[in-house]
Amino acid sequence: MVVRMTKNPILVIGGTGYVGGRLVPMLLSSGYTVRVGGRSPEKIRSRSWADHENIQIAQLDIHDLDSIVKAAQGCGVIFYLVHSVAISERDYGSLDRDGAFNMLEATKVVPGLERLIYLGSLGDDSKEQSRELTLRQDVARILSFSEVPVTTLKAGIVIGSGSASFEILSYMVDRHPIMLAPKWMKSRCQPISIRNVLVYLLECLEREETAGQTYDVAGTEIMTYADLFHLYARTVRLRRRFFIPIPFRIPRTSAYWISLISPVPYSVSRIMVESLLGEMISRDNAIMDVCPQKLMSCEQAIIRARDLSSHGSLETSCFDSGVCIAPEWIQAEDADYARQGVFKCEYSIRVKAGAETIWDCIKRIGGDTGWYCGNILWRMRGLMDKILGGVGLARGRRDPENLRVGDALDFWRVTTVDPPHQLRLVAEMLVWGQAVLELTIRDAGNGEVDLFLTAYFRPKGLLGLTYWYSVYPFHAPIFRGMLKNIAKACNARVVSGPEKR
Repeated sequence: MVVRMTKNPILVIGGTGYVGGRLVPMLLSSGYTVRVGGRSPEKIRSRSWADHENIQIAQLDIHDLDSIVKAAQGCGVIFYLVHSVAISERDYGSLDRDGAFNMLEATKVVPGLERLIYLGSLGDDSKEQSRELTLRQDVARILSFSEVPVTTLKAGIVIGSGSASFEILSYMVDRHPIMLAPKWMKSRCQPISIRNVLVYLLECLEREETAGQTYDVAGTEIMTYADLFHLYARTVRLRRRFFIPIPFRIPRTSAYWISLISPVPYSVSRIMVESLLGEMISRDNAIMDVCPQKLMSCEQAIIRARDLSSHGSLETSCFDSGVCIAPEWIQAEDADYARQGVFKCEYSIRVKAGAETIWDCIKRIGGDTGWYCGNILWRMRGLMDKILGGVGLARGRRDPENLRVGDALDFWRVTTVDPPHQLRLVAEMLVWGQAVLELTIRDAGNGEVDLFLTAYFRPKGLLGLTYWYSVYPFHAPIFRGMLKNIAKACNARVVSGPEKR
């Protein structure tokens, strides 16, 4: 029987991530009060559901126990939907385990907490299991010692618009009629639609008998990854794909190749490929007895994901994960000492136009629109970044018309959207330091505005200094060209400039 399990707010940790960003509006539409916790309140406020009357926002860092305890005060249920992806080989998994231990400690001191719900990964305890699946099991094991009942859902490959699995699948099959097939392509999986995962999460919240239980959640079909590739090709009406078998797993090589041909960066593709080394299939179907629902077939899930992706605007994306807080030295505008050691390059142009008109062009920057000047150079920089294992340009934009805090924008991350005044981006490409790009509009009177384009860079060591001086000669022609072409795209008359500040 479905019952309302709590009248207290529900805390969603990871509410701006791929799954959490879709779960929050479902909870709101079901009548719950939802508190979303994250490191950047501005990122949360940028979501379409942030102005809902039943939404609450809390600043929370899973590596800060006090912030978890403070955010969880008064809550009845916590959804724990976080998973680190941008991590180094040296400290692989340490961030996730640290966060799980902090969550465990928080359950001991937060009064009135009733339940904890965690979304993990399918997998078994075989020796073939990858580090990634072992890590997810470790997190589930840590949380199981909680002072409150924990419900763990273990999902495998999730098919949905914007999911990492679907991004990799679509890019590889759409663009490559012939592919190498490492040994892991023969591993079995049981894909599930993101829609079905969300329904399970909501149902587990509302069914008392799920408290303290662990469930496998998977779709209706078991297939190899090669079968999944063939199914995708058939579903989207492509010719059959051909595989050249390789008798080795080569996970690192596979991950590197995937990162080169898809928008998924190496840090994510490595985790994804590692999770494919073992079988990801359901060992039982107990969840269907407790939370029955009609499961989409894999083909239906692919069609749905493909249709939503083709609309050009994604509700959430695997690229949403990322630090969207500008460096402290760029925010401390009243403290010159904060910017010691920071290089600055600024150009401006004055045009006869309104701020809204100029903003209309700025908000479309990147993605298919490009950067208004030197697009081939931007693409070369993106290719270089991909070769070095970075994010590259292929991520594009979530939406061709609108930007929000936290969006991935090619190889940048949006940290400030203040229409029609300022757009601030922080670099996520490999730059051997910290880089910030700002586009600022200021009223100049008489129906004119000044548009400023400013690049900041704080180098890290000799490599950072070398990088800055190697790209500096390109700033003048590119930045001047960007300003002139933005004015041209807006049909704005240039009054003066572009000029160096």
